[in-house]
Amino acid sequence: MWQAAWIWAQGEISPRNEWRCFRKTFTCEETDNPGTATKLKLTADSRYVLYVNGTQVGRGPVRAFPSNLPYDEYDIGYLLKRGEENVIAVLVLHYGLATFQYLRGRGGLLLQVDRCTETNDSGGTNDSGETTTIVRTDASWQTAPHGAYDTTSQRISCQLAFTERFDSRVWDEGWKLAGFDASSWEQAAIIGEPGMAPWTTLSPRPIPYLTEEPIYPARVEEMNFVKPVPWSAAFDLRTILVPESVNNANPVTLIGFLATVVTMAADGELTIGSVDNGRMPLRVSLDGQWCPDEAYYGESPQQFVKVILGAGEHLLLLDLNRGMHGHAYHLGIDSDVTFELRSPLAAADGGFGERAGTEGSHDMTVPFAAVGPFGWAEHIDHQPEQHVDRNPAVYEEIKSVATLQRLLADYLAWIRPIEPQLYHTADVYSQTAWRVVDQPQPMPASLQRAVLASSDPGVIPLHPELDTEILIDFGRELTGYLAFELDAGEGTIVDFYGFEYMRDGWRQYTYELDNTLRYTCREGRQSYVSVVRRGLRYLAVTVRGASRPVKLYDAKLLQSNFPVSNAGTFQSSNAMLNEIWRISRDTTRMCMEDTFVDCPAFEQTFWVGDARNASLINYYAFGSTEIVERILRLVPESAFQSPLYGDQVPSGWSSVIPNWTFFWVTACLEHYHYTGNTAFAREMWPHVRFTLEHYLEKIDDRGLFKYKGWNLLDWAGFEQPGDGIVAPQNMFLVKALRDAGQLAAAADDTAVQARFEASADALRDAINANLWDESRQAYLDCIHVDGSPSATTSMQSQVVASLCGIPDEARSEVLQRYIVEPPASFVQIGSPFMSFFYHEALTRLGLQDVMTRDIVKEYGAMVDKGATTVWEVYAGSLSLNDNMLTRSHCHAWSAGPVFFLGSEVLGVRGITPGWTKVRIAPHPSGLLWARGSVPLPGSGRIDVSWELDEAARIVKMRVVAPAAVELDIIAPDGYSLELNQVAIG
Repeated sequence: MWQAAWIWAQGEISPRNEWRCFRKTFTCEETDNPGTATKLKLTADSRYVLYVNGTQVGRGPVRAFPSNLPYDEYDIGYLLKRGEENVIAVLVLHYGLATFQYLRGRGGLLLQVDRCTETNDSGGTNDSGETTTIVRTDASWQTAPHGAYDTTSQRISCQLAFTERFDSRVWDEGWKLAGFDASSWEQAAIIGEPGMAPWTTLSPRPIPYLTEEPIYPARVEEMNFVKPVPWSAAFDLRTILVPESVNNANPVTLIGFLATVVTMAADGELTIGSVDNGRMPLRVSLDGQWCPDEAYYGESPQQFVKVILGAGEHLLLLDLNRGMHGHAYHLGIDSDVTFELRSPLAAADGGFGERAGTEGSHDMTVPFAAVGPFGWAEHIDHQPEQHVDRNPAVYEEIKSVATLQRLLADYLAWIRPIEPQLYHTADVYSQTAWRVVDQPQPMPASLQRAVLASSDPGVIPLHPELDTEILIDFGRELTGYLAFELDAGEGTIVDFYGFEYMRDGWRQYTYELDNTLRYTCREGRQSYVSVVRRGLRYLAVTVRGASRPVKLYDAKLLQSNFPVSNAGTFQSSNAMLNEIWRISRDTTRMCMEDTFVDCPAFEQTFWVGDARNASLINYYAFGSTEIVERILRLVPESAFQSPLYGDQVPSGWSSVIPNWTFFWVTACLEHYHYTGNTAFAREMWPHVRFTLEHYLEKIDDRGLFKYKGWNLLDWAGFEQPGDGIVAPQNMFLVKALRDAGQLAAAADDTAVQARFEASADALRDAINANLWDESRQAYLDCIHVDGSPSATTSMQSQVVASLCGIPDEARSEVLQRYIVEPPASFVQIGSPFMSFFYHEALTRLGLQDVMTRDIVKEYGAMVDKGATTVWEVYAGSLSLNDNMLTRSHCHAWSAGPVFFLGSEVLGVRGITPGWTKVRIAPHPSGLLWARGSVPLPGSGRIDVSWELDEAARIVKMRVVAPAAVELDIIAPDGYSLELNQVAIG
């Protein structure tokens, strides 16, 4: 099938942050066969954007393990010019490091264009005819680094790759078109044939292409004249001190310093701060004196410290002794006098420093040096812990060094220059979040044109000494690619920064997420479409260094998500419940990319446990089966990292959360139940059996599951230690074994089905024997490794016990009282994710009215605070400061109301695999009426509307469903049924 070869450039095989262009010109001959199709298939490492004759055709590939890399296929015949020169151009972004959706491979592009003729047989159907390859990647392709992209751009986060810094002055975007002079480009190098490592298997794209729908903003919210902190930079500390860490995304502990020499032009005040420390607390020493803890100030996690310095040189050390995951370390410095920074190593080399307030080219000497590391450790939660001495002697000695001379004389061997690619100055995040001048301005009415689909621009006014910021509100959370068109003078800098939430003038900056883009303008009218996905609601646009006003003609976001329609609907007599359903549905859509992701902004990561709940929600909102099958198949491919399977895949962070694997087992069964796809059940069953057999190896002498690792369930203060017996984990293992038994039955493996069911019974008995505390009349949260019971008693453990069928009848009655009225002394539920299981437990107990009241209360609080999507946690659970209600304002694991309102209030549940038989049993839960639609697997939907006649105790119900679906319609308790049933098809 493949005639093409893998190609790349000469030189480094896996360069960091490489934006590389490839192009090929060819002549497409005329053909007389009207059935001819021209198909282009390609894949790349790490990501590509494809253009044919200047038209963007697609982006890809989808995230995957490199050993099973998908390729994409496009029909490009309509874009080709017959008998003329055509150009295929591909921009490949190679990360050169591991992320939470990418395992480091090497740079590569594979592309092939085939002309396929089709023939009609006597039955009138089309069969494939002759296939001729007309273009293939080989040594005739030309390549060059894309000169407009700054390769020193910083990591977006530990989960994602790199921000964009694009200078349109230094690159001709005509490279995508015929007639471009590419004589200075190099010839591509063939690096191997299809099947080469690491891409040993190539497979067709398993899902449809994502959408790109232009969405315009709602309004311009603010205009401000601003001035940024005069010096700022971002550092990749993890790579600076542990260079080999680029090969994985595991957390590391590192021990070292950053060092610079500050030269003050006169006596003055120096402010050193971090608007986002990337989990490395700001700790500052000047001339051997460490600033005391009480000297630091700022709204957490921002930290600042002020010092008074005399004229001349001062040695500045920043203490780096902490665990890090790969977030950027953002640093800024301000002063009331002129200052310069230079590397300690520059003193010996005669190097020059960086003057505050200047841009500084990215290839200049970095004005800091690294000191150390004095030790480091990589942490993999499912492997033996690596220990490191956090206070080695040389580290403690250097902490007391007061002069540059002593540092160089005694510790020169520990001092290393910082590679320019691991540092960038004029940090957009810091410059946006730390303004030394901030002057709000009245909004010119004409500026609103900037956000309209109009030919008239919004003109961004200038200030003679300050920058101009406008704040754009899209009106709701979105995810996709920024696109804009503007007219500006050459050298004008336009910075973009997206964030999710603001209220009463307070902005919640995206801590640990560098959600920025810097665009440097050429002269005149120009446009740009981002190649980096972002999630945001608000967009701060700051114009810097403009010689004339900027005309903003267009600012939009190309909304990109898995292609689904709003097949599911819900309305009721409760307006708040309707809004909760809507924002939950919209959240799920925002979190549907090439997999389900946890959130569109911060991580964009496929977390396996989150996706079980998202799959159920998707069935009721959209009815998509393709995305669910895709994500479920990805999980077992992580077996090379652990037979317990990864908690987020595909990922360079090798991590296991047992509950997440248990939820995957349940999701496999639920997908079989929704689709009735027996082939899928048979395909997944060996993988389910494989991992659960490895989990059963960790049953201890008491018959309990004991695991040392990340034993997470909820972001709440109950005891879920990293070693020992964790109660909810044991309980969910019981459920996973029972669910696996049902999947085994579908796969006709009755022997293992019986074994797993027996294991579930034994584990349930062990839980009741060891984890029930008679004095508390509740299940313990855990038993520590020393044998001591948990001090906490939580709702989490009681809810999970009830849901998983752990207690006997007497204990079930006790737990039900707790579930209906949670005792104040118990640790309460901390996240909507945990509420999903709480609501499941309530429906299992027939307490849908309690469930609905809880949804209105907890989610209504989000709506009252202006939420357009649902939050990661309930207000305050993960807050870093008093203003911060949650971290992520759009989190798929929280969207459970879509599922529960469809399955319980509308009452629609499939009761046979494939939903060939469906039960409709509404639970009014205090509502007077409800109506909505639930998608059926494959095709069709069920429309339900019901209304209560309280006086007559009648429920009037209308049901529209395909005739092929058997319906079991049940009136609510205490009501008789007046039914209007319509069968279609």
